[in-house]
Parts: sequence; C-alpha cells; structure tokens
Amino acid sequence: MRDGIVILGVFVADASFRADRQPRIGETILGRGFALGPGGKGSNQAVAAARAGGRVRLITRLGRDPFADMARATWARAGVAPDVTEDEGSYTGAAFIFVEEATGDNAIIIAPGAAGRLSVADVEARAAAIAGAAVFVTQLEQPLAAAERGLAIARAGGARTILNPAPAAAIPRAMLALCDVVTPNETEAEGLTGVAVRSLAEAERAAEALIALGAGAAAVTLGAQGALYRDRSRCVHVPAFDAGPVVETTGAGDAFNGAFAVALAEGADPVAAVRFGCAAAAISVTRAGTAPSMPARAEIDALLARAAG
Repeated sequence: MRDGIVILGVFVADASFRADRQPRIGETILGRGFALGPGGKGSNQAVAAARAGGRVRLITRLGRDPFADMARATWARAGVAPDVTEDEGSYTGAAFIFVEEATGDNAIIIAPGAAGRLSVADVEARAAAIAGAAVFVTQLEQPLAAAERGLAIARAGGARTILNPAPAAAIPRAMLALCDVVTPNETEAEGLTGVAVRSLAEAERAAEALIALGAGAAAVTLGAQGALYRDRSRCVHVPAFDAGPVVETTGAGDAFNGAFAVALAEGADPVAAVRFGCAAAAISVTRAGTAPSMPARAEIDALLARAAG
C-alpha cells in the first residue's frame, strides 16, 4: 500500500506587513499591521495536506536558528513528518510579504536560505519514500534540478506527481512530461505558455498548451473564479466557494495544492479533488497568514456539504 503524500519544498519564516499600498523606492510609509509566522510553499502545502487529513512527509533543509525552531513547531502542531537536512552553513529562509489592506492581495520576496541548497543528492537519499508515495508534490522555490529529480523518482515508482510551478520559471519539456498534474495560477500559466489568462476560455487554452508541452493534465487556479481542470479527455470549471469575507489571499494556492493532493491520495476523481482543493482555498482566504490559515478536514467537508445542499 502506498504511503501517503511526500512533499519536496521550502520552509521560510513569513514577515507579513499590511499597508494601504506598497512604498516606492526611497519612500517610507506607515503600515497597518505586522505578523511573523511560518511559510514557504512546500511547508504551507504540507501543513494544508496534514490539516486536510493526509499523512504527509516533508523533505527540506533548515539552518540551525530560531526560524528552524518555528518550522519544527509548526509541523508538530499540524502532524507533518519532517525529513530535514540541517545546514550549518546557511540560514533558515525568510519571506517579505506585503498585503494590501483594502483587498487582501499580496506581493512577496523570498530568500530561501538553506532550502535554496536542496540538491539532487538530498532527493536521491529519500528515493524510497518518494517512489512509495501515493502522491508526490513539489514547487519551484528550491533548485529546479532537485524538483525534477524528485518528479522522476516518483514517476518511476508509480506515485502520482503534482508540480505547482511557483514562482513562475522556465520549465524543460522533459520535466513537464514527468507531471501528472500541473497546478499554475493565472500568472504562472501565462509565464509557462504565453497565453494571457483573463477568462475561462483563455484558462482552457493555457491548460491545453501545458498538455501539449507534455503535462498529463492542468488545474489552473483562478482566484475568485475557482479553478479549471483540463486533461486529454475533458475540461471542467469548478466555481469558487463562498466561505466568508476575504481577509488575505496569500495562502490560497498552497491550501488548494495541499488539499488537492489529499483527495488524489484518497482515490478521488481529479475533478472532485479540484473541488476539494477549492473548498480549502476558500476557507483559507477568510483568515490572515499562510500556514495558520489552513483549514481542518471537518471544515472542508462542512463547506462542501453546505454547497451541495
């Protein structure tokens, strides 16, 4: 029996500033709020998956510092099993997050630190766990070579493979061919395909382009419009759920990816898995923060039940 979800990715400490707008170069403005908490796409997705009911192992690198202590405490609370290489020669990563007060939209700068040194050797040392997973998930915050090797090991072992191509970067066709599902947002989809995604029809064209480039399927996340799933036989739009007023959108993509992986690991049809991911994302945006915003399984199930009723 395959062993849950393995995620390769980055932990960073999120320093989140809320203000009416971003400052211009050379300008200082007063903010409306500040929070320091756990983040990084790999870590956030691992927390999201564990909170959504998955059995999750996270492969990453940390320094030896207070931010590393924050990471381990975060994973312990969520039930994530950490598989960590400690890197004394670097630091645990950090991110600057600007949140626009009126909309909850964000802009982010990431310094991945130790996790930016995740290597092919780190991945190959965990080959048995990756190959034996039900689902393997990775992103692009760590070096591309490590992500590609993880996908190759997972594919060879029979695991379902998910690539969340964030932040946007050029991806070799051979790497896309290792992906059962690619999960870009609108901006990332455009960066990968050249198709500007401003409508459902354009999202479908971008998804078709990703499949033409080698991906097995694409789940394009569309913010307030939900998500669009496209594989070689069908195209389905899953509308967004209304879980309450939007507070912050920072963790929405990670909530989607973590919950999507859980549903696939449990054997759900991919469209049902997209719906499960959209429900998790809808709840996450009603809360501030990234990892702290990830909903519990009972909350996701309750929102799906309300929507169905």
